[in-house]
Amino acid sequence: MTIAVGVFDLFAYSIPGSLYLSLLGYLAFRLNLLEPAAVLGLPGFLVVVGAVLLSYLLGYLAYPLGALVSRLVPNRRRHDALAEFIGRTPAARDRDYVRADPFLLLAALQLHDDEAATHVNRTRATGVMLRNCTPPLLAGAVAAVVEAVAGPRPAVAAVCAALFVVTAVVLVTQSRKHARWATIKTLELCFWLPDIDDRLRTATSAP
Repeated sequence: MTIAVGVFDLFAYSIPGSLYLSLLGYLAFRLNLLEPAAVLGLPGFLVVVGAVLLSYLLGYLAYPLGALVSRLVPNRRRHDALAEFIGRTPAARDRDYVRADPFLLLAALQLHDDEAATHVNRTRATGVMLRNCTPPLLAGAVAAVVEAVAGPRPAVAAVCAALFVVTAVVLVTQSRKHARWATIKTLELCFWLPDIDDRLRTATSAP
């Protein structure tokens, strides 16, 4: 049996989920809910497989938290991907495809050139990964604040809390940038798709 993990699954779920798992593991050890010796005594293969599965599940379950944090962080530098693309490519201004939904355009691109669509999906997945990594970092910042108040090394914990917060904000801004890049790249690649305007025109005019 072959198990295939897509790029989107790996980036959007597994990597953020590993951060959640690391945070939960830290809290379990710190609160004496789990002994390190009990984990080290397990077979290494089972530990690795369990960590991978738990990372994926945690990332999947906590997926909405990334979108929530992204909405809560102010977006002071709003960039319109379509306006940026048309500004660089005036020949596309009056074409029908630029007014279509970007995900519909991506589906058309996948049918025409799956390799080119993979590049767009990789960029989108990277943006989602960065966004979904922010909640565990913010939760880690809260844990670091508690450590700064009650832990044995308050200075180190305070520095970690500040770094976690700054990193989370930077990740949100970078995720928005990758989402814009993915939309622009989709528009650029679809510019060269044959008959895409005619197909969209026919689809929208059909009863």
